[in-house]
Amino acid sequence: MPFRTTFIVTVLGVLLSGCSALSAINPFASKAPAKNPPAALIEFKPSLDVRTVWKSSVGNSGDYTFSPAVTNSGVYAAAADGTVVRMELTSGREIWRMNAGSSLTAGVGSDGETIAVAGTDGVLFAFDSDGKQRWKTQASSEILSAPAVGQGLVIARSIDNRIVAFDSATGARKWTVQRTVPPLTLRTAPGIVIAAPFAYVALPGGRLVAIALATGAVRWEAAVGDPRGATELERIADVSGMPAVLGRDVCAVAYQGRVGCLDAVSGAGRWAKDFSSDVGVSMDGRFVYAVTENGVVHAFTRDTGASVWRNDKLANRQLSAPVVIGKGLAVGDAQGFLHFLSREDGSFIARTETDGGRIAAAPVAVGGGVVVQTQSGGLFAFTAN
Repeated sequence: MPFRTTFIVTVLGVLLSGCSALSAINPFASKAPAKNPPAALIEFKPSLDVRTVWKSSVGNSGDYTFSPAVTNSGVYAAAADGTVVRMELTSGREIWRMNAGSSLTAGVGSDGETIAVAGTDGVLFAFDSDGKQRWKTQASSEILSAPAVGQGLVIARSIDNRIVAFDSATGARKWTVQRTVPPLTLRTAPGIVIAAPFAYVALPGGRLVAIALATGAVRWEAAVGDPRGATELERIADVSGMPAVLGRDVCAVAYQGRVGCLDAVSGAGRWAKDFSSDVGVSMDGRFVYAVTENGVVHAFTRDTGASVWRNDKLANRQLSAPVVIGKGLAVGDAQGFLHFLSREDGSFIARTETDGGRIAAAPVAVGGGVVVQTQSGGLFAFTAN
């Protein structure tokens, strides 16, 4: 799956499927217990009032990860079958629904005026806020990360590690940055954050790059996770999910790498700690929050990286990236639960359910609430007070 550790290793896949087939036809074969089963949900007394404001359906995500975009003009969401919708943020009323004319692999990116999604074989689409197509263009290969939209640009990274910026109004190509593709990478969706005057792009191979929006010049490139190990599998160190940018800090995390923060202008390292995650990070004025690949939530001080707390009660529940919401920290899981943790000590303060579909994309914070999209196609808005 694009949102988890998936490797294209054909021979291994054939061998494993063959073993499964032999077990299936053997009536005496015992059922092996699930390896690393998800932690059971613990009971607690909620101290945060979480309520459903509205819910809707956009369509199944298939093998891809789709995240909603929330702007002043509404909530935009997409599905694998090509559906793109615009909802009213306060009520969930559907303003329009259309089909891009192609199956989709990534989205949505929006600044409220331009909506961008990616289709099969690397086709990039841009629509206006009324759902009318502005332009479409062909990228060099498949796009798994939601395009970033802002400052008059649509920026997309294809899986051949080519980053391209297009004029959001016309689709004219503005600049291209090419980086080497490691021999083996996660089939995930490392993100792009636009924070003028730069775009911060997470890359396979453990790299984070800052690109000048105006010219496409690389301002700096830094290592979040250095590939290490005897085999290519052990050397995977891709930056995971979205980097977090706040003030002069940009923070990121890598699979089999590190979590840490850098100076957003110069790329100089502030701190780093060994860590492994396949989802992104979040931060506030004091702390940086990250989730290990096996579901342990951590908080670190933003200035030095000192450990503040950890919560291991959601182990193996395939957590989303965390997001700061009011006094809480929200993470979704594979069973469609949305968990709220205290930012102070990591204790549980609330929990709510969606439709049972996995919450793979990071929840989107909106004021004192959150918008969540599940892999089953559910779209939910919650308040958290």
